[in-house]
Amino acid sequence: MLLEKLQAIKQRHEEVAELIADPDVMNDMKRYIRLSKEYKDLQPIVDAYLEYKNVIDNIASAKEMLASEKDAEFREMAKAEVDALLQKQEEFEEQIRILLIPSDPQDDKNAIVEIRAGTGGDEAAIFAGDLYRMYLKFCESQGWSTELVDMNEGTSGGFKEVIFNVTGDGVYGILKYESGVHRVQRVPQTETQGRVHTSAATVAVLPEADEFDVELKTSDIKKETFCASGPGGQSVNTTYSAVRLTHIPTSIVVSCQDQKSQIKNLEKAMKVLRSRLFDMEYKKYLDEIASKRKTMVSTGDRSAKIRTYNFPQGRVTDHRIGLTLYNLSAIIDGDIMNIIDALQVAENAEKLKEGVS
Repeated sequence: MLLEKLQAIKQRHEEVAELIADPDVMNDMKRYIRLSKEYKDLQPIVDAYLEYKNVIDNIASAKEMLASEKDAEFREMAKAEVDALLQKQEEFEEQIRILLIPSDPQDDKNAIVEIRAGTGGDEAAIFAGDLYRMYLKFCESQGWSTELVDMNEGTSGGFKEVIFNVTGDGVYGILKYESGVHRVQRVPQTETQGRVHTSAATVAVLPEADEFDVELKTSDIKKETFCASGPGGQSVNTTYSAVRLTHIPTSIVVSCQDQKSQIKNLEKAMKVLRSRLFDMEYKKYLDEIASKRKTMVSTGDRSAKIRTYNFPQGRVTDHRIGLTLYNLSAIIDGDIMNIIDALQVAENAEKLKEGVS
């Protein structure tokens, strides 16, 4: 049954390869991009299938030898080979089952990350700044590039809000696990009594929408320009380079003042607006998944508390999977891949339990 399924996938992979080379398909950019993605997604399954099939064939040969061999020593060798190959077969089947789990169709996209200070006043803004630096260092370790879109600085440091783009391979599929409320427990710099306070910041990770995903009508957008501001509200330039866009049908407002060029700021703001609109539709897809699954890992409610950073005890706890680590300084310094790996494993186990195949 598994071999038949894998053979069908291999045939589809070959069909897609032919279609990509078809001049008519090349002229239809939307279809070409979709087929190229399908080809890339099927490749790891096809590679695993070829290795798996090779193991199955070797098991059959070793069993034939075992059945016909009279020499006791050779029989022992053939039996040991069969046992080793059966172990390999089991490992491949487990790997293939995980590869066959349907991935989120948005996983390969770039991402837009929005961090907002929550409860806790100045300390929440400082913590939002800590999270921003944590993600910048993590992205750097992954070889991804980041680009600031907009920021609203806190009065005592950090950010009331900071938005940035992340570009690279499979960015959204990894960063999506960070969406939700992050809570910090520590003694704030402003605290004179040495008491531990609890503050929070919200992280929203959106898949970056391209022009094929969302059609924006110019008539639906109200554009305003203003002078970009620095800390304390001082004007950092005297030209109207900053851009604010309002999407009239949804009342979504996006602003960008990072670049000195109004054209570049408009380009960035349009990218965020497109992604916010795409995210509204995408949220319906996530809610549909949420209704079928008891415990949510990557697709939970963004208002849910997902992680606590406890500074006095040097402890980080991810509440979705009950994971506690005592290396807070490394984590806040960008070392979060271990947490994301654990969340991915938990999500795959969850999907397998549901009988996804």
